[in-house]
Amino acid sequence: MRSDIQQAVAAYLDAVMRTELTDWLGRERYQRTGGAVNHRNGSYPRRFTIKGIGDVGLLVPRDRRGEFQSRVLPRYRRYEHEISRDLSLLFLCGISTRSLSAISLRLLGRKISPAEVSEANQELVEAVEKWRMRDLSVEAIRYVFIDGVKSESLVGSPSILLGNV
Repeated sequence: MRSDIQQAVAAYLDAVMRTELTDWLGRERYQRTGGAVNHRNGSYPRRFTIKGIGDVGLLVPRDRRGEFQSRVLPRYRRYEHEISRDLSLLFLCGISTRSLSAISLRLLGRKISPAEVSEANQELVEAVEKWRMRDLSVEAIRYVFIDGVKSESLVGSPSILLGNV
C-alpha cells in the first residue's frame, strides 16, 4: 500500500510540475510559435522525502535554457520543510545529530546525514540569535536577573533573564 501511495504522489507531483512548465513557457507541448523561444528539454530524476509518505521518485521537467525552477519542488531541497522542523524539535529534546541520522531511515524511509540534521537546525540557531540580539530599548524592563553560574545556551552565551513587574 505504501508504494502505491508513493507512486500516486509521484505521478501527481510530476503532473503539477509539467503544468507549471507549460505555464512558464506559455504554450502547450508541441505547440509552435514564431521567433526565438525556449523549449522543453526532457526531465531528470530526483528523490524527495515527504512526511508520512516517505521517499518519492520524481521526474523534474526542464527547459532548454535551464531557466525553469519549479515552485512545487524547490531546487536543492531533498525533503519537505515539515521534516526539518521535526528534526529541530527532536534535536531540542536531546537527540544528537548522529542518532537522528541513524534513526532517519526507519522513521522517514530515507537516511539523513548528520550534516543535513545540522543544516536543518541552522534555522533554529538563527531564530535564537535573532531573539538574543533583539532591540531591548522598546521593552519596559524593570529588573535583570544574572545567573551566577556560567550556563551555555544554544549559541554559547551566558544566561540572562529579563522580566517585567
